[in-house]
Amino acid sequence: MFGNLFRGLLICIGCYAANAWAILDIEITEGVEGAQPVAIVPFDWVGTGAAPQVDISAIVTADLRRTGKFRFIPEKDFLERPHHGGEVNFENWRALGVESLVVGRIRAASPGNVIVQFQLFDIYKRSGAAQTGPGEPEYKIKQLAGYNLPAQVKDLRRTAHYISDIVYEALTGERGAFTTRIAYVTATGEGKKTEYTLQVADMDGYNPYTVLRSSQPIMSPAWSPDARQLAYVSFENKKSQIYIQELSTGKRNLVSSQKGINGAPAWSPDGNKLAMALSRDGNVEIYIMELAGRRLRRLTNNTAIDTEPSWAPDGKSLVFVSDQSGKPQVYRIPAEGGRATRVTFQGIYNARPSFSPDGKSLVMMYGDDDGFHIARQDLDTGVIHMLSKGSEDESPSFAPNGSMVLYAASDGTRGILSAVSVDGKAQQRLKLQQGDVREPAWAPYFK
Repeated sequence: MFGNLFRGLLICIGCYAANAWAILDIEITEGVEGAQPVAIVPFDWVGTGAAPQVDISAIVTADLRRTGKFRFIPEKDFLERPHHGGEVNFENWRALGVESLVVGRIRAASPGNVIVQFQLFDIYKRSGAAQTGPGEPEYKIKQLAGYNLPAQVKDLRRTAHYISDIVYEALTGERGAFTTRIAYVTATGEGKKTEYTLQVADMDGYNPYTVLRSSQPIMSPAWSPDARQLAYVSFENKKSQIYIQELSTGKRNLVSSQKGINGAPAWSPDGNKLAMALSRDGNVEIYIMELAGRRLRRLTNNTAIDTEPSWAPDGKSLVFVSDQSGKPQVYRIPAEGGRATRVTFQGIYNARPSFSPDGKSLVMMYGDDDGFHIARQDLDTGVIHMLSKGSEDESPSFAPNGSMVLYAASDGTRGILSAVSVDGKAQQRLKLQQGDVREPAWAPYFK
């Protein structure tokens, strides 16, 4: 399936088939033992007329469950269903072993608008000092978060993701990524009738929309650092070309149409440059383009094939894939040029590297005798951590908070998207209801 190092640059997308139009279904395939016990009570509707069709509590539960860091108390076990702090009997939740509780309600405002109220409580803390008697010390209830959020009914899913971000950060100390988006490529039809689309959706696969539709392959979507633009490779003119497209306006610009291969675009952290793989001088090498003036600078120069660049978060270096050692491995080179040093030494095939947001590790496609998997390598120690268990896994992309990795996989008959926690313990699959999906890219935080 993977062929050679050029699979991301050449037209080798024969794996696309069937229809790819529906939203992504998310299936949790593996969780984490010892996760924090949480309860989220279904939000109440306060108003006349029918309640909004969006189930905020279900969305928040699904968001947090995907991280593998939380264990949810089933609703059937609830001893009560409060909707604000004044209605909570905290002893009931302690009896269930709940550590954190979310309650909320939706209030009608003006037509088409609501107020979403929610509270997050840490209900399992003891004061350690105050005594009610000769027995146990009394519990000290702590509200970790509480907001009144104005929202339009049509945007309630996004409001739910925002609540997930707040709850996640309050419970972990780490910024959430539930309001971010993902990009991916799908295909419709078969053979010469195949139609390719570049899609953008919420991180849970909802609200997808088409950025580009083409009868020719689309590859390598890459987000700008402000999440407002996508760079990608299109073959619509019967050759590989690199475009940049503004998502808000649909405006796009052709940035590279050199002779030969134009592939693997990668934005610099400051958004001013684009690294890419070009064969303009005969061999495939890494180049850096200053976007303001379209000035090209060659970064690598050897007889090997160099491709798939990715910038370090500080912008001072890049990693790329090269077969200069005989097989594809990952190398690192200063952004200003110089000697490249080899990063990966394990496995028979390492490709599609990308940095974690903190710059301390890489994720990559790792090939061994059992196939291709997703692996994370600690850059200080060189230790490899296997994250996926499939045999046809590729194109890993970190969540902007570094907590999860999105990647392309296969269910045996078609391409699907999967995600895994950075420690490899929580697994999930994101499947189109029909069709095939590939080339995922997780967006950075919107700026």
